Amino acid sequence: MGESSKKKKPFYKKWWVWVIAILIVAAAVGGNDTERVDTKEKEVKSEATEPVAVEPKKSEENKKEPKTEQPKKEEPKKEEAKVEDDVPAEHTSALTKAKTYAEIMNMSKAAIHNQLVSEYGEKFSEEAATYAMEKLEYDWKDNALKKAESYSDTMYMSKQGIYDQLVSENGEQFTAEEAQHAIDTIKADFKKNALEKAKSYQDSMAMSPEAIRDQLVSEYGEQFTQEEADYAIEHLTE
Repeated sequence: MGESSKKKKPFYKKWWVWVIAILIVAAAVGGNDTERVDTKEKEVKSEATEPVAVEPKKSEENKKEPKTEQPKKEEPKKEEAKVEDDVPAEHTSALTKAKTYAEIMNMSKAAIHNQLVSEYGEKFSEEAATYAMEKLEYDWKDNALKKAESYSDTMYMSKQGIYDQLVSENGEQFTAEEAQHAIDTIKADFKKNALEKAKSYQDSMAMSPEAIRDQLVSEYGEQFTQEEADYAIEHLTE
């Protein structure tokens, strides 16, 4: 039998048919994988491009805790001077006058009271003067000292003479305690005061040294001590 007489092989037994089949299957599989890859890429891109809700950043002011209004502190009220509305005008005027005499003239409590009621002075009623002296608070010992210094500096008086003038009813009318405080506290050179008094007697009355000495120590005169009077006479002619 010739070649033509040979039976032809079925097409699926031919080698090239299987090659083509394998290529087709491979192409199909590759296409599915590509699709899967494309799908995954799309999913990734979708996730990457999908807007994410981001919480807006709080500004510095928003971060701060809300301010709570502190209750305002009430300032303590200043105490006002209590004015006695029921006090008569005469009483308040008497008190004002009393303060003036105490501060400017350094007068004693008793002397101020007498000045307030005197018909030759302020002519206030006794009630007004009493009210003023009860309300007036002052350092009367200091006033006594200032008066003592004035008598020493301007009139060259002795220690005893100043004391008598401070307590005298016709003088300053300080208490014995106030006057003694002044005498114990005063800083004065009583020898010098005795000398100044001696010079005054000599110049104005032309008295002798011995007469001046007697006047200086007399209890009815200047009341200097014997030592102070002797010092004055010793230095009288210098």
